[in-house]
Amino acid sequence: MGSLFEPSEEHRQLRDMLRSFAETKVEPQAAEHDKNETFNHALFQELGELGLLGITVDEEYGGAGMGPVATCIAHEELAAVDAGFTLAYLAHALLCANNLNQNGSEAQKKKYLPGLCDGSKIGGMCMSEPGAGTDVLGMRTTARRDGDEYVLNGAKMWITNGAISDTELGDVFLVYARMADAGRKELSMFIVEKGMPGFSLGQKIHDKLGMRASTTAELVFEECRVPAENLVGEEGTATIHMMRNLEIERVGLAAMSLGIARRCVEIMNEYAKDRKSFGEPLNRFGQIQRHIAESYAEFMAGRAYTYEFAGRMSLTKPGTRLDSDGVKLFCSTMAKNVADRAIQVLGGYGYVGEYRVERFWRDAKLLEIGGGTLEAHQKNMTRELSRLEKIR
Repeated sequence: MGSLFEPSEEHRQLRDMLRSFAETKVEPQAAEHDKNETFNHALFQELGELGLLGITVDEEYGGAGMGPVATCIAHEELAAVDAGFTLAYLAHALLCANNLNQNGSEAQKKKYLPGLCDGSKIGGMCMSEPGAGTDVLGMRTTARRDGDEYVLNGAKMWITNGAISDTELGDVFLVYARMADAGRKELSMFIVEKGMPGFSLGQKIHDKLGMRASTTAELVFEECRVPAENLVGEEGTATIHMMRNLEIERVGLAAMSLGIARRCVEIMNEYAKDRKSFGEPLNRFGQIQRHIAESYAEFMAGRAYTYEFAGRMSLTKPGTRLDSDGVKLFCSTMAKNVADRAIQVLGGYGYVGEYRVERFWRDAKLLEIGGGTLEAHQKNMTRELSRLEKIR
């Protein structure tokens, strides 16, 4: 009989494999790539060899064909050692590969998904702009039809995997744009590849507070010509693609929060057992006990909420916005607070990189902003709750 967190033997084996990979391969390189603000391309490709880069992609296109619970396991285990690396994984596996798997045509899936799944291509998604973050429908990037091509103009900002180095673009992006002759809500989605005319790297963004092992960039489209067959779905129908994919993204980000929180609990628990003050272990003092106990309880509450929801959500049918927003709203702030308590328990040692909790604290803050701000989740959830008479 499986548990809420590992409902099948397959899920248990996945967690065991990922935990071993995270501890032996990902953790040893985390501090260096955080310090240098570099993306570990070679290590990322090893995830492809493990079959994880297309974790939700249908097997016929090279993916693992797994669901939301497996997605949670992957993001929790990887983020427990390196959240920055995991954010790059999320942008590739969920925002790009899963999105294309759910919304692309048969020809598009056959062309792009095998390379995204084996790691020979690095993918991302372009939605946010310099002047439009939470107000997605306020985006100004436009697309117009010109014969057998679409022409894109505009700029996208804060794009994870936008650049895999200071000068090199990622390979494949799903780009949202407003049809130039349509209204505010008429969004379309296009597959844009590195090397297409008019597509360039604006700037790689440096000196971020956290998530420094994932690259963030501005991408520019200047009369960018995209083949008409790279339109995903029909013109003006991409808003539903976006909303469907945001649900699994937010579950993945909640699971990343769980990984951060779990590791911080483990670190402060171990430190409080070993470190003595006034002749007693730190965990004998009530102030420290409160930090540890409340952190564990909040972590387990968030973990139960996230995995319970993942167990009943669908990758193909949107409509679970209340709880996809809910798990991220709760878990992102929970992770930041747990990391903050871990720094407090470790004192001066918590403030330096050796014990890792300062990195987890820095990484956790992004989860309250990226993939939907706390304020956006509160708005969305209140709107959904207003439609309910009772909560089952």
